[in-house]
Amino acid sequence: MSLYLYELPTTGAISFSDFCTDASPDKLYTGHIAETTQSRANLRAVLKESKRTQDGEKDYLKLVRILDEYLPRLRGIMVCVAHNEIELKSEPIFSWRTTLSANLFNTSPRQSLPSLHADYAYSLLTHAFALSNLARTKVVGLGAYELDRAISDAERKAKETQLTVAADLLCRASGMFSYISETVLVDWESATPAPAFAKPPDVSREVNNALAKAALADAQTLAIRKLLSKSAYDSNVAPGPPLPKSHPSPALLAKLHLECAALYTSARAVAGEIATDLRRHWNDAATLHGALARKWLGVDAGEGDRGGDAVGFLVWARKELEELKGRKTELEGVNVFLKHYKKANDSLHFQPVPTQGGLQARIPAGRLALAAKAFVPLQPSFGPGSAEDVRRRAEALELDRDPDNEPEETRAASGTYAGAGSYF
Repeated sequence: MSLYLYELPTTGAISFSDFCTDASPDKLYTGHIAETTQSRANLRAVLKESKRTQDGEKDYLKLVRILDEYLPRLRGIMVCVAHNEIELKSEPIFSWRTTLSANLFNTSPRQSLPSLHADYAYSLLTHAFALSNLARTKVVGLGAYELDRAISDAERKAKETQLTVAADLLCRASGMFSYISETVLVDWESATPAPAFAKPPDVSREVNNALAKAALADAQTLAIRKLLSKSAYDSNVAPGPPLPKSHPSPALLAKLHLECAALYTSARAVAGEIATDLRRHWNDAATLHGALARKWLGVDAGEGDRGGDAVGFLVWARKELEELKGRKTELEGVNVFLKHYKKANDSLHFQPVPTQGGLQARIPAGRLALAAKAFVPLQPSFGPGSAEDVRRRAEALELDRDPDNEPEETRAASGTYAGAGSYF
């Protein structure tokens, strides 16, 4: 199943000098305020450019790099405001176009949101979307390489490396969504305990928690594909049982698919304010992984001479795939195994086929193959705690210790006593 393509938000123009005043004694941050405005203008420009570009030509890596430049500057402004190094003349208002809202006209409404926390949340959200879409672009570029009978081992391994890269991007996106949900939005709520505006679903804790789970499920989907990469070629040559030696354990595959289904199911439980196509995508993904889990449970039972269980699980998988529609390849694969194990059970094992309820009790817990990568915010570019601030303080300390900077009478007094400079 293809990865979801997130619509990127766009944002309105803003100048930080309109509401920021450098309150530091030496006016250290005036230039930084201007540079932050320019960085945000660059972000706005690349988002507008992306909006006008066809999906296959969008440069998500460029967007990620621009966000990596802007976010530390924005954090610098936020840190300086928190330490009264920069004063706000007025509450900043940031305009962002929501892209996850379910609305009647299927458009992306623009919303004005107060607070620096709002811009930080939306910028991080855009960053996570860009990572997810970049992963999708890499996967689309691979094509169905597993079915290429002329592919060499070196070429296949190169494709598998790209799958690993894409999965890593999704694990990073998952960690970022979690950070937004668990830290950024909590800080925003603490800063504005009783907001007089309704936050869009894009910046709700529940939705970002769901996005984190879905991104992790997407990453696990790619991990499963990589695990099946070699055996997919062998199975394409000779489909159905017996499984090729290169094939991973059917029981393991079932557990991996079950975990994906659980993650997507948890994500789709989000309230109906989310865009319909995203909820449908999660619903279909949960159904597909559930069906594939039952397929592999059936194959595992068949390989273990439990013919009744094999037929029961495979019939269940076939039913779900038929209801899902458009899954011809997966359905054909299930039918090949079902035909074989049914014939074996009817002529060799003669085991009863359990009911769906009986089979449900035999389904194991899922297994997670990958973990989300915890997001660690980049240091502020400037302000208290930044590398620039630490360097400035260290230089000031060195100046204080430099004897050449001491008053002349102090230096003279310090070395005129009897035995000065001699230690015994």
